[in-house]
Amino acid sequence: MVDRGASGLSLPDDWPAHPDPILALNRMGSFDWDLAAGLFHMDAQALEVFDLHPDEYDGRAESLAVRVPPTEGHRLDALVAQAIKDGSENYGVYFRIRCRDGTPRWTHTQGYIRRDDTGKPHRIIGILRDATQELADSAARRAQDAQDAARREQTNVVQLTTAALAHARTVQDVIDVLKDTHGLTHLGATSLVVGLVEGGRIRLVAEGPEGSFVPGTLITGIDEPYPMSEVVRTLAPRFIESPAAFAEGYPVLWPHLTDLHITSAAYLPLIVQGRPIGAMGLLYSDRDGFAPEERNVLVALGSSIAQSMQRAMFYEQEKDLASSLQQAMLPRAIPGVRGADIAVRYRAGTAAGSLGRDIGGDWYDLIPLPGGRVGAVIGDVQGHDAHAAAVMGQLRIVLRAYAAEGHTPAAVMARASVFLHELDTDRFATCLYAEADLSTGVVQVVRAGHIDPLLRDTDGGCARVTVEGGLPLGLSAEFGRLDYPVGIVELDPGTVLLLCTDGLVEQPGADLDDGMRTLAALVADGPQDVRDLADRLIELAEERGGDDDVAVLLLRRRGLDTPRSGGRLQQHVAPGDPEALRAARHLIRTAVRTWDAGERADEIELVADELVTNALIHTEGAAVVTLRILTGGGGRRLRVEVEDASSALPRRRDPGDAGVSGRGLLLVDRLTDGWGVEARGGGKCVWCEFDVTGGD
Repeated sequence: MVDRGASGLSLPDDWPAHPDPILALNRMGSFDWDLAAGLFHMDAQALEVFDLHPDEYDGRAESLAVRVPPTEGHRLDALVAQAIKDGSENYGVYFRIRCRDGTPRWTHTQGYIRRDDTGKPHRIIGILRDATQELADSAARRAQDAQDAARREQTNVVQLTTAALAHARTVQDVIDVLKDTHGLTHLGATSLVVGLVEGGRIRLVAEGPEGSFVPGTLITGIDEPYPMSEVVRTLAPRFIESPAAFAEGYPVLWPHLTDLHITSAAYLPLIVQGRPIGAMGLLYSDRDGFAPEERNVLVALGSSIAQSMQRAMFYEQEKDLASSLQQAMLPRAIPGVRGADIAVRYRAGTAAGSLGRDIGGDWYDLIPLPGGRVGAVIGDVQGHDAHAAAVMGQLRIVLRAYAAEGHTPAAVMARASVFLHELDTDRFATCLYAEADLSTGVVQVVRAGHIDPLLRDTDGGCARVTVEGGLPLGLSAEFGRLDYPVGIVELDPGTVLLLCTDGLVEQPGADLDDGMRTLAALVADGPQDVRDLADRLIELAEERGGDDDVAVLLLRRRGLDTPRSGGRLQQHVAPGDPEALRAARHLIRTAVRTWDAGERADEIELVADELVTNALIHTEGAAVVTLRILTGGGGRRLRVEVEDASSALPRRRDPGDAGVSGRGLLLVDRLTDGWGVEARGGGKCVWCEFDVTGGD
């Protein structure tokens, strides 16, 4: 076979070097292409080759598209552009056109590129002739058709592989694309091997079909006698076109490949910015040699694969860094809590399209508090970057500090919002804080723009607990809306409280309520042990994937030896602290409404406030207010207790018409169903009770 110039077509050796001159004269024309003006002049004979009348052609090359199929036109444009770019003086190519009656016609063109003194092309002149008879031989047509089919297949592989690599995020994703049936192995490779350069050595990250692994090649030196080592050293591809060449060039490796019946191989360096990051090998069992076009395709694909592999390596490095930073921000260990089983889990999300630090602001925390209480926190800072993680770390610390100082849940949330607002940041955060008294099972819940908690009872049912919420942290301070409602939840022994971030619930295009119902069903059917349940929820999050982080906190109240008398809430009020007094009043109001005191709600609030105020004024010390529900005898009572450190007992007196004090105990006596004073250590407790049997 002989290669006719740059035509890309191999013709039989016995074909004449030139077509029959009479045929050529009958159907051969010339053209003159002015590149600057964009005019493509053709003489009458050239128009005849294109089966065009002179009045059908306007002198522009684009107008020939009526005769040249799009695929042929793209091929012609690419060849001419390459010839101009390479500095060639001429080019030649066979291509097909479609005649007026729809029949195909083979043509051949030879162009001569004219350049100015600077080397810039400005004109192309050439000839155009009918080559149908020249290529009439069926074998030649089949050869050309086979080349066209192979070219289309290669182009298809390039497009599919490039498109798939664009979505590959990790090194394993890249390898999966290459092993896919539509990937490089679709070119006929029997085996695919990929190695990455690490610390001056090559580590194998992908090997071919089962049984093809070569012992001792998992990690190899760059100077060892292996083809991947060679292409990494030389930065040049290595095409092995026969078993003999393989055996001669790599005698150490070849004996291990004989069972695979390898006939040829292509090893490509993976180069990024002039530096080798690895190598790829394609081994074939049904191919002898590689045509120039095949080599070009493989080299081009190797370059694309190298870019994707480098991007994947950067992504994994950044994700490892982000995960380490995220874990450092979360509590190192969750303390044991007497009376409760606790489980926490965290899953890092993968922000779509991000190759930076995929780190979110989700967090959880558990805060042991005095008196058998514990604070549980779940939250989510806006954003998926290092700044979100930094804000999260600060918020976690201040929430823990405010809770440990003894502030009410509402005050803890309000102070955290003010703190975030005063930071030099534009981020806000959603948060839920639950303070549980494990001796009574009473849980105070405050919600700042976060999703509601779930409660799984001892019968296996699970439901969403609707809690009235306030604005997210930062926003509530900005808009001056720092009053956070407090919801009351009662945990029976064995009941599980679930706090989570929205990454466990939300799905693109799905309604949040539907997501909460789905989660409730999963929790209801999940394992009884909270650790197993937490593992199951995170496994489901992993299976579902998603861009958002997931944080989960589960709290299960253990059974108690003594029966529970009812709900109980307690608040410490320091003297001279208006905020503490407001928080106590808020606690009283919340408890009275939550426990449904009916028409007596106003009376209870008034009396409780009077007792707290008296303790602060007359003892000049702190007060502890406690509210509890008492049951028994077929009735239901709400008891208010106010303790102080003074041993002086209060006494009731008549203030008279002009008195400005002395009405407190008179008010207590008239509005309550019973009251009294008890000695408590070095102080006393003033108590009163209200019959609230009519409430729920």
